[in-house]
Amino acid sequence: VQLQASGGGLVQPGSSLRLSCAASGLTLDYYGIGWFRQAPGKERERVSCISGRTGSTYYADSVKGRFTTSRDNAKKMVYLQMNSLKPEDTAVYYCAAGRLCTLNQINYDYWGQGTLVTVSS
Repeated sequence: VQLQASGGGLVQPGSSLRLSCAASGLTLDYYGIGWFRQAPGKERERVSCISGRTGSTYYADSVKGRFTTSRDNAKKMVYLQMNSLKPEDTAVYYCAAGRLCTLNQINYDYWGQGTLVTVSS
């Protein structure tokens, strides 16, 4: 099983980025895919999750209304569209697969390598 996150970069405040998570070696329909981020000196937190069976989505309060996660099970891809980016969104972003969309990171079985998002003027 492999998850590969990509799409990070350096952007100005107010800009948009779309992160992608490519999955291989698993049936994506059976997994919730979470996006997590870890800023320097802070704990890793869940940003969003999209469930495998229903496609239900969950967002951290800090990103609601700005970030949108979606998935294409046929292509085994999951996306995180990030709009109106703020400096506080700066972090390494990871995608992870788990049976359910839980907040507890222990429940995510597979993790991607992370992609750096820097929001700065």
